[in-house]
Amino acid sequence: MATGIGILLCDDLIFSSRITGTAQHFGGRMRLARSLPAALQLAQVDGAESAPATVIVDLHLAGLDIAELVREFRTRFATPVTIIGYGSHVAVDVLKAARQAGCDRVMPRSQFVEQLPVAMPEWLGLSESSAPADSASPKSS
Repeated sequence: MATGIGILLCDDLIFSSRITGTAQHFGGRMRLARSLPAALQLAQVDGAESAPATVIVDLHLAGLDIAELVREFRTRFATPVTIIGYGSHVAVDVLKAARQAGCDRVMPRSQFVEQLPVAMPEWLGLSESSAPADSASPKSS
């Protein structure tokens, strides 16, 4: 598993910069993809597949088949990959489908935003000691 490295499936540039910035704050890195094939390609390191620590998914990404995404990341890698999905709180069916597909965590976007600065080190497989000593968490926008 590539500790400290995650894959983010999201097409919202402003929101994705918030997520990648939080990962960087803790010494991690999020690779950005806009499709499942692109995400799987990002898992290639020097021609060999390397499981990311986590995959964070905007459940409203156009063309997303969350069941296929979960299946691909669960079967392709020997090391478990944490899959986190977030979406609109009013899209109950979308959140339910992500849970049924096997995402490790599924939450409304507001809850995701709230947990982001606290949970990112865990999601990326980083220890709390990786957080910069001079600041507790990244600023919220």
